[in-house]
Amino acid sequence: MTFPVPRRAPAGPARRPAGQGMTEYVIIVALVSVAAIGIYTLFGQTLRNQTAGLALEMSGTDATSAVAHAQSSAFTAYTNANVRKGLDNYHASNRP
Repeated sequence: MTFPVPRRAPAGPARRPAGQGMTEYVIIVALVSVAAIGIYTLFGQTLRNQTAGLALEMSGTDATSAVAHAQSSAFTAYTNANVRKGLDNYHASNRP
């Protein structure tokens, strides 16, 4: 009489825990969000002024003042980007 031989599970790659992929995704999304907030804080006013100038020009209105405000905001962002930031002065001059 022969007895059936028990089968083993095939050897393959180790299984990943179910929540690991989602955790990595959440961390990446959080880092991208923090970077986007920092960039928008630095260039937000410039982007708003340029969008306003574009909307005014498309509607047929003169957008000279909006373009001038965009240039002023861009210069302010450029100036603030060249200032050393540390914990003692991190928020200084980030806002107009």
